[in-house]
Amino acid sequence: MNIRPIRTEMDYRFALREVSAYFDDEPELGSEDGDRFEILLTLIEAYEARHFPVDLPGPIEAIKFRMEQEGLTAKDLEPAIGKRNRVYEVLNGKRNLTLAMIWKLHEMFGIPAESLIKPPRQTDKATVSA
Repeated sequence: MNIRPIRTEMDYRFALREVSAYFDDEPELGSEDGDRFEILLTLIEAYEARHFPVDLPGPIEAIKFRMEQEGLTAKDLEPAIGKRNRVYEVLNGKRNLTLAMIWKLHEMFGIPAESLIKPPRQTDKATVSA
């Protein structure tokens, strides 16, 4: 099969070229080409995770993303956050999320708790309070 670990940028580019051929004509699972395709993808993913980590969004970004994704309005967030003015205060970074809000947002809307408790970025002014 002649597959090597991806250790350098050159190895990475070579692996990308090799795997790109399989996207046009994806091989059958369990075949020799199918196994090679899976192994290359795994190696590429591992290299990318080490060298190009993706940062989780901050609390406000996560809430706004879910709202956009699901077509939610401020009114939809009221059961999790409180009255509409409080929802807007949170979304505008003027009010901190409480632990109760975090749990409700996570349970009701599936927003990852890791994003909701993450310290805010420069663009996210609100923080989490207990």
